[in-house]
Amino acid sequence: MKTSTRVVVIGGGVVGCSVLYHLTKLGWSDVMLLERSELTSGSTWHAAGGFHTLNGDTNMAALQGYTIKLYKELEAITGMSCGQHHVGGVTLADNQDRFDMMLAERAKHRYMGLETAIVTPDEIKKLAPIVNLDGIIGGLYDPLDGHLDPSGTTHAYAKAARMGGATIETHCMVHETTPRPDGTWDVVTDKGTIHTEHVVNAGGLWAREVAAMAGLYLPLHPMEHQYIVTDDIPEIYERAEEHPHMMDPAGESYLRQEGRGLCIGFYEQPCRPWAVDGTPWTFGHELLPDDFDKIGDSIEFAYRRFPVLETAGVKSVIHGPFTFAPDGNPLVGPIPGLRGYWSACGVMAGFSQGGGVGLTLAQWMIEGEPERDVSALDVARYGPWITPGYTRPKVIENYQTRFSVSYPNEEKPAARPNRTTPMYDIFDGMGAVWGQQYGLEVVNYFAQGDEPRYETPSFRRSNAFEATAREVKAVRDGVGINEVQNFGKYRVTGAGARAWLDRIMAGRMPKPGRLSLTPMLAPSGKIMGDFTVSCLAEDLFQLTASYGAQAIHMRWFLQHLEDGVQIENVSDRLTGFQIAGPRARDVLAAAAGRDVSGIAFLDVRQMVLGMCDCLVQRVSYTGDLGYEIYCDPMAQRQLWQTLMTAGKAQDIAPFGMRAMMSLRLDKFFGAWQREYSPDYTAAECGLDRFIAFSKDVDFIGRSAAEAERDAPPERMLAVFEVDALDTDVHGYEPVWIDGAVQGFCTSGGYAHHSGKSIAQALIPRRLDDADLTAEIEILGEMRPARRLATPLFDADGARMRG
Repeated sequence: MKTSTRVVVIGGGVVGCSVLYHLTKLGWSDVMLLERSELTSGSTWHAAGGFHTLNGDTNMAALQGYTIKLYKELEAITGMSCGQHHVGGVTLADNQDRFDMMLAERAKHRYMGLETAIVTPDEIKKLAPIVNLDGIIGGLYDPLDGHLDPSGTTHAYAKAARMGGATIETHCMVHETTPRPDGTWDVVTDKGTIHTEHVVNAGGLWAREVAAMAGLYLPLHPMEHQYIVTDDIPEIYERAEEHPHMMDPAGESYLRQEGRGLCIGFYEQPCRPWAVDGTPWTFGHELLPDDFDKIGDSIEFAYRRFPVLETAGVKSVIHGPFTFAPDGNPLVGPIPGLRGYWSACGVMAGFSQGGGVGLTLAQWMIEGEPERDVSALDVARYGPWITPGYTRPKVIENYQTRFSVSYPNEEKPAARPNRTTPMYDIFDGMGAVWGQQYGLEVVNYFAQGDEPRYETPSFRRSNAFEATAREVKAVRDGVGINEVQNFGKYRVTGAGARAWLDRIMAGRMPKPGRLSLTPMLAPSGKIMGDFTVSCLAEDLFQLTASYGAQAIHMRWFLQHLEDGVQIENVSDRLTGFQIAGPRARDVLAAAAGRDVSGIAFLDVRQMVLGMCDCLVQRVSYTGDLGYEIYCDPMAQRQLWQTLMTAGKAQDIAPFGMRAMMSLRLDKFFGAWQREYSPDYTAAECGLDRFIAFSKDVDFIGRSAAEAERDAPPERMLAVFEVDALDTDVHGYEPVWIDGAVQGFCTSGGYAHHSGKSIAQALIPRRLDDADLTAEIEILGEMRPARRLATPLFDADGARMRG
């Protein structure tokens, strides 16, 4: 066995073999895979082998599309069969909410180039005569749905990797993964020790155990999953063509043809986590005992939906574990703070996503970044606060809701509340309706009087509409107060701090006592973050950005850290409030006990408010006159009392994130992971106006940004007023111009102050016309839209800057 190699992939399932193949495909041949048993041991061998492109996240859907198209390539390279059956598939809708979700998904697919279609009950009957259509109002048809041979596909990946120079060692048990001082690794096995630059954890059912060898916890848990294969069914084997896949979300089941019978699997409510105390190393090609009691209700429902099952005998029962992350998406990418260690775990839909995961990880390792935004599967989307006690209930919730309607405003309840600020009980007593971000409880809105204490999940305007309107009015007419815990905050210190920030950030660095807004770019020019940089001293800076991107941003900072610079994540060591609205200055002056009119827009000041030592920044995401006020968490409740007392004469009122996201629409402000994401460049989404091309620094992404400055990209961000009814844009709705889909919405909503439904969208730059009209497809309806050239509130910035 080799004793040194560039990459060691641990795990010989479909994901590990895909990673190995893609590393060779992108040019690294000195790579090695270790499997403790045979290839496909674990969950790969007993998988149902289905594949599909549908996914609520457009980038995940794109990766799934890549995976499906890859199988023909593997067959051509290796001469092996993946056993593909492209039979198409129908997802059934038995209520309007589920049908709305399908309409929204179909709309996304238009600009993604996916040929899905909404189908009527009559069309479903022609496609799938075995379906009982009682209660069905429609469905979504995907011609790319199908299934394959799990073992054959995995071995095709393996053969293609070997053809590219890779080495595969089976019956090779890993016992230790030990980092060396230089950042490389020793992988200790029962066949000897391998020295490597990179370790990839593709351990599948054993990913937790493999991670523990490196002192790492990955938020994963296996769930028991059961499917049944029937005896021969005449209605199936007498058909002229193979039966399409059927997904029946109401019955928590999926169904496909298997030979002359059917295979049907269930995501049952009385589900059961497996191997709570860890996956046994001795487990491999075994199955779990049959458990019909667990799926009894699901079987009964399936008999009503697919009556042919009721008289069909059972040929076999497959009951085995699959591994899930808390949100059901894979955990992929470099582990923050652990050089050379990579994750390729939690890929429960391995034959839909395995190829895309392998490509993504290989690009990340070899080219430094993936080609598309992979935030939905980035292992760093979970921070160091996550524990098994959080993971398990979230995994159970995800399993139970896998076929549930996914609403844009939904707040799932499992493992909550988890992380809270000192204000939690005060806000809860004031009628707070909670959301969560990165495990933190965040107020969505405050219910008053008869307003609902629970926001109904909906694709349409929710029952929080009136409460949100009230809070928006309070800000625009007077002054509102909102917590600022949910910002990511970083402290940069050292003699080299300014020079380092000049290289990391594309914008200008402020002078002491000032702040600036700046994008952070990847070498490709794509956006890694949009930041506020506050200069507290020549060797002391504070950065603020998205709270949910903390681990991702810290990973980036540490990868590029230089001597003479220290950076700390202080996101939970600084908290406070923002006050915003035309009376915000009066509140600050009363709290400070002095005139504050000298604090100009983008100024930063250390101030004492009441008894609290605070950092005050003159900036506000509401687009109004406003201040961000930071303090120690131990002083937050005292600061609250100070500000509320000072604001009593100004009728100060609390507001939540629903109002915040409405207020920003008046000013056309973008949001992270909506207008600004690693999918877009600064010039595409308008952040190029904050790039300091004049500074004499070769900042990361400079050459790419300069190229776009000289030759602007083909698409640009635009804002539209939509003639909406009771449904506003949420994101990814197609924009129709001149009878064709020519763009898509990044986000939108109702701007309560201006009384308009707003959409932000990426459209072709060649259509840059102030009088442009379009149609935006919202839940299957074409809604007229016209472009807006200037912000709807404070267009000249007089109030925000004055």
